[in-house]
Amino acid sequence: MDNTTLSKHQTFYAVGLSYKKADAEIRGKFSLDSKAKTNLLQQAKADGIESLIVTSTCNRTEMYGYAEHPFQLIKLLCENSDGTVEDFQKVAYVYKNQEAISHMFRVGTGLDSQILGDFEIISQIKSSFIEAKSIGLANAFMERLINSVIQASKRIKTETGISSGATSVSFASVQFILRNVDDLKNKNILLFGTGKIGRNTCENLVKHTKNEHITLINRTKGKAEKIAGKFNLVVKDYADLQLEIQKADVLVVATGAHNPTVDAAILKLKKPLLILDLSIPKNVNEDVRNISGVTLVHLDELSQMTDETLEKRRSHLPAAEAIIEEVKEEFKTWVKARKFAPTIHALKAKLNTIKTSELNFQRKKISNFDEEQAEIISSRIIQKITTHFANHLKDDNTMVDQSIEWIEKIFQIEAATNE
Repeated sequence: MDNTTLSKHQTFYAVGLSYKKADAEIRGKFSLDSKAKTNLLQQAKADGIESLIVTSTCNRTEMYGYAEHPFQLIKLLCENSDGTVEDFQKVAYVYKNQEAISHMFRVGTGLDSQILGDFEIISQIKSSFIEAKSIGLANAFMERLINSVIQASKRIKTETGISSGATSVSFASVQFILRNVDDLKNKNILLFGTGKIGRNTCENLVKHTKNEHITLINRTKGKAEKIAGKFNLVVKDYADLQLEIQKADVLVVATGAHNPTVDAAILKLKKPLLILDLSIPKNVNEDVRNISGVTLVHLDELSQMTDETLEKRRSHLPAAEAIIEEVKEEFKTWVKARKFAPTIHALKAKLNTIKTSELNFQRKKISNFDEEQAEIISSRIIQKITTHFANHLKDDNTMVDQSIEWIEKIFQIEAATNE
């Protein structure tokens, strides 16, 4: 059975938490690596959940899917992360049906991002859907919804200026460094970690600082060498981390580790150090703040940077929202049509049964019975009757569920569900 029709037993939910109410520490608890995501999806499949996608980024962890009750989804999240139900309830949101659909549109188009117009999330949603589909957790409703959100995202990107100007977490971090570090081109910058934000920060640092003293360290040296080659940077071994930190004026931490990788114990400083922690969960222990000369800035603080670029972006919000409404309406029309299509098919079949029986009866009764004419006329009448019913069901003011029930009762039909 396909719950494209938001069936009586299962509801479409969006369940999650984001930077809006959950700080970096809480987001870290609920963050899911790729293994945890796969486990969660497999568990959902085993639990009989029919369609579900899961996304987890540094700003949010979310689930979109069908359930009889949102707690089914919350339980899956808590069982596969370090978060508890109590933690979740303090910061979470649960949307259902139309609200859940609207939420996915806003998230997927960058309108709900920590930095407005950041389109990174749409690629996450795409890959989450591909994984869900491979596990057998993507029904027609979900596929159509994801494709609609992708379409809205593309249109907003090309038809509005909401992503114009360089604004992202990596850009914000470089701007922060430029504003707060004097004589930057002669300072030593150490980048620890080469995740996506780390790579982007690296690119922005090279572009904007004209600094030739950037060193790169990653647990896997090969990855660091790949990036360093692109930007002509120095790569050091992970074992040299402590030594390189002593030489650094600026340390950018962008690792994907689940526990802090930098703490007071490894900082044997000879000069002031600015540390930017761009990781979720946090990868720099708060105890570094106790060391004289250390300034620690976290991703959440950087994201609150508002500048002219963001103001310009906000002016494009109405145009972006209009595109979302348009694509969302097309999606709703599809859902509605798909919902009543089986009833219209069943009604047509019922009327054709009546027609066949009546023609058979009249054929025996009437001499010179013109079968061809009778077939044409009755088929046209059936077509017009079903069109009237379809138009009624398409109407925005129609209570579709009630009308379907009423049609099925009157004509004594049972519509097959969409597969």
